[in-house]
Amino acid sequence: MNYQAILESIQSDLKDYKNTGKVATYIPELGKVDSSKFGLHLNCINGNHYHLGASQERFSIQSISKVLSLAFALKLERNKLWNRVDVEPSGDPFNSLVQLEYEKGIPRNPFINAGALVVSDMLMSHLKNPKEDFLQYVRDIAGDQSIDYDTSVAASEMQHKYRNAALAHLMKDFKNINNDVDALLDFYFHQCAIAMSCQQLAQAFSIFLNYSKQDQSQQALAVPPMIAKRINALMLTCGFYDESGEFAFRVGLPGKSGVGGGIVALHPKHYSIAVWSPPLNEKGNSELGMKVLELFTSKTEISVF
Repeated sequence: MNYQAILESIQSDLKDYKNTGKVATYIPELGKVDSSKFGLHLNCINGNHYHLGASQERFSIQSISKVLSLAFALKLERNKLWNRVDVEPSGDPFNSLVQLEYEKGIPRNPFINAGALVVSDMLMSHLKNPKEDFLQYVRDIAGDQSIDYDTSVAASEMQHKYRNAALAHLMKDFKNINNDVDALLDFYFHQCAIAMSCQQLAQAFSIFLNYSKQDQSQQALAVPPMIAKRINALMLTCGFYDESGEFAFRVGLPGKSGVGGGIVALHPKHYSIAVWSPPLNEKGNSELGMKVLELFTSKTEISVF
């Protein structure tokens, strides 16, 4: 398939597209990003790469990091992890306190903020230097030792921590957080503040492509097939907060978004694709990013369905 021609046709189709999204400002540092930025990178398992725009410019990956922290935690906790976090779509905003109270401190899934905080708490209990060890894990799976935290974004999040602090304290009251809350929030905000490009994200998410046995040499860090299956299922059902059903309906791929404007999606055994456009729709997902991925699977006529 001529992927580059398809990407260029998408770019042509979008020339007159009116993006009504707005850049996230509740984290002040994110509000400083140029709203016109756009990048895309497609990483195929045959080693071919295709790209558009600012595909190598780094941005704050925000909640996309939740998939990577889950993969890391599953290596350490295995199935015990699911005793502390569920696997159901939330149907509520990503930072909802009401649902967490009703369900006695057990988050609906690992991709809402409460669930990601529990996963971070597990990592803190296992790792000697959580921030350094998690960053090294991301560098290794992306194959790029230059990846780093954007400390200004992490500091900005810490200054406006109140909702996440409330979630963490509520779960600690329900005995589902074991570590110090401020230390936990600092670790969690640093995860969200990792700066990566579309190219680096597409490479990192190739660990979830569930290569066949003969292909394992191409991705030595690939997660075991059963874990990849679980994580892909969660991305499909929970990866876009309370718009996950809409993304599955329009795009038909597992994926994960972040309020930095990034989206990563993948077709197991075929490709991973990352797109970046900072303006968000009302649900907190990149408006243009969702449109681009919808066009991509429509034009290729290939999805997981």
